[in-house]
Amino acid sequence: MRQVLRRKIIQVCDKKMQQKGEAVGVSFYAFFANKNDDPEALMEAATWWIQTHRLDHFEKAVKIRQMVLDGV
Repeated sequence: MRQVLRRKIIQVCDKKMQQKGEAVGVSFYAFFANKNDDPEALMEAATWWIQTHRLDHFEKAVKIRQMVLDGV
Protein backbone atom coordinates (compact mmCIF):
# COMPACT_ATOMS: atom_id res chain seq x y z
CA MET A 1 0.00 0.00 0.00
CA ARG A 2 1.30 3.44 -0.89
CA GLN A 3 2.66 5.53 1.96
CA VAL A 4 0.23 8.39 1.26
CA LEU A 5 -2.72 6.02 1.71
CA ARG A 6 -1.20 4.59 4.90
CA ARG A 7 -0.89 8.12 6.33
CA LYS A 8 -4.49 8.91 5.37
CA ILE A 9 -5.81 5.75 7.06
CA ILE A 10 -3.91 6.50 10.27
CA GLN A 11 -5.09 10.12 10.22
CA VAL A 12 -8.74 9.16 9.73
CA CYS A 13 -8.61 6.44 12.39
CA ASP A 14 -7.01 8.85 14.86
CA LYS A 15 -9.70 11.45 14.18
CA LYS A 16 -12.57 8.96 14.50
CA MET A 17 -11.18 7.55 17.75
CA GLN A 18 -10.68 11.04 19.16
CA GLN A 19 -14.27 11.96 18.29
CA LYS A 20 -16.05 8.74 19.25
CA GLY A 21 -13.65 6.66 21.34
CA GLU A 22 -11.58 3.58 20.65
CA ALA A 23 -14.61 1.37 20.08
CA VAL A 24 -15.54 3.22 16.89
CA GLY A 25 -15.77 1.16 13.72
CA VAL A 26 -14.71 2.18 10.21
CA SER A 27 -15.00 0.79 6.72
CA PHE A 28 -12.53 1.43 3.94
CA TYR A 29 -14.94 4.03 2.55
CA ALA A 30 -14.16 6.22 5.59
CA PHE A 31 -10.85 7.15 4.02
CA PHE A 32 -12.43 8.79 0.96
CA ALA A 33 -14.81 11.62 0.09
CA ASN A 34 -18.36 10.76 -0.91
CA LYS A 35 -17.35 11.16 -4.53
CA ASN A 36 -15.10 8.92 -6.54
CA ASP A 37 -12.25 11.38 -7.08
CA ASP A 38 -9.39 8.87 -6.60
CA PRO A 39 -10.49 5.48 -7.98
CA GLU A 40 -6.97 4.01 -7.88
CA ALA A 41 -6.57 4.69 -4.16
CA LEU A 42 -10.10 3.44 -3.47
CA MET A 43 -9.35 0.16 -5.25
CA GLU A 44 -6.01 -0.12 -3.45
CA ALA A 45 -7.74 0.26 -0.08
CA ALA A 46 -10.54 -2.12 -1.07
CA THR A 47 -8.06 -4.75 -2.23
CA TRP A 48 -6.07 -4.46 1.00
CA TRP A 49 -9.25 -4.59 3.10
CA ILE A 50 -11.30 -7.21 1.26
CA GLN A 51 -8.99 -9.46 -0.72
CA THR A 52 -5.75 -9.35 1.26
CA HIS A 53 -7.09 -9.38 4.81
CA ARG A 54 -10.70 -10.50 4.35
CA LEU A 55 -11.91 -7.97 6.89
CA ASP A 56 -15.57 -7.40 7.75
CA HIS A 57 -17.28 -4.35 6.29
CA PHE A 58 -16.81 -2.50 9.59
CA GLU A 59 -13.77 -3.03 11.79
CA LYS A 60 -12.53 -1.22 14.88
CA ALA A 61 -10.48 1.83 13.93
CA VAL A 62 -7.88 0.90 16.55
CA LYS A 63 -7.36 -2.48 14.82
CA ILE A 64 -7.03 -0.97 11.34
CA ARG A 65 -4.67 1.73 12.58
CA GLN A 66 -2.43 -0.85 14.23
CA MET A 67 -2.42 -3.09 11.14
CA VAL A 68 -1.29 -0.15 9.00
CA LEU A 69 1.37 0.89 11.54
CA ASP A 70 2.64 -2.70 11.64
CA GLY A 71 2.90 -2.73 7.85
CA VAL A 72 0.48 -5.62 7.50
